[in-house]
Amino acid sequence: MTAHFAAFSFVDRITEFVAGSRAQGSFWVPGGVRAFPPCLVAEAVGQLAAWLAMSHVNFRGRPVAALATETRFEGEVLPGETLQLAVDIEDCDDDMVAYGGSAVVDGRRIIELEHCLGPMLPVQNFDAPDALRQRLELLRNEGAPRGRFQGVDPLESALIEHVPGKSWRATLDIPREAAFFADHFPRNPVFPATLLLDAQIRAAAQLVRQDRGQRFETPVASRMTHVKMRAFITPGQQVELGAAIANQDAAGARVMLSAQVAGKNVATARVEFRPGEPA
Repeated sequence: MTAHFAAFSFVDRITEFVAGSRAQGSFWVPGGVRAFPPCLVAEAVGQLAAWLAMSHVNFRGRPVAALATETRFEGEVLPGETLQLAVDIEDCDDDMVAYGGSAVVDGRRIIELEHCLGPMLPVQNFDAPDALRQRLELLRNEGAPRGRFQGVDPLESALIEHVPGKSWRATLDIPREAAFFADHFPRNPVFPATLLLDAQIRAAAQLVRQDRGQRFETPVASRMTHVKMRAFITPGQQVELGAAIANQDAAGARVMLSAQVAGKNVATARVEFRPGEPA
């Protein structure tokens, strides 16, 4: 089994496809994976939007490194459950796609994305246009075989500085080789922005947990805003992650996130946490 359309592909079937306008689809989270974090749910919604956008421009371009005004995390999906995905295209041309979308499981809202913007870059720089056309045809008809996704091991960051109650800095080493690069992307491997955000959220949660006491023993990310990817992160690079608590009260905490490579900003975002149920 090749990793292409398996290692980092999160649409099994497209059940509604209105050209240039909207789409619905599904993805079954294999029962054997350890977890499917919220950022991968956002990735699944973004991938459905990408199929709609690529088709609209006849596979001349594909959206890469989207900006997201607001992402609301409203629930979790467990291994063995099926995500029902939906996207609406607000605007799309050869330069960019603007969209919103959501994912639900058995009527439970898992995630909602609002006002996402993806710059469109030449498809041939990232993947074979004909392979993408054939894949879309498969997804729109009988659907792809389920269960090919084998999971993605979370990358752990190494703490380099911690100012209690205020901030932390850590390094994240991007692997030179990983199965997900076969999907993201075959001709030009790029570290997925959603995996970067997952690492940042987990590290920020640790900061909040250490600095907020018992009430925030299990902080839960509830909302992410102002996500901006400014540059690609490539295999083998080291990323310096930063987080600073912007404000906090009994109801929650807001943390400013940043990522740098060789001293240059590559990503910024804001994430909000609410208290979770004690473990």
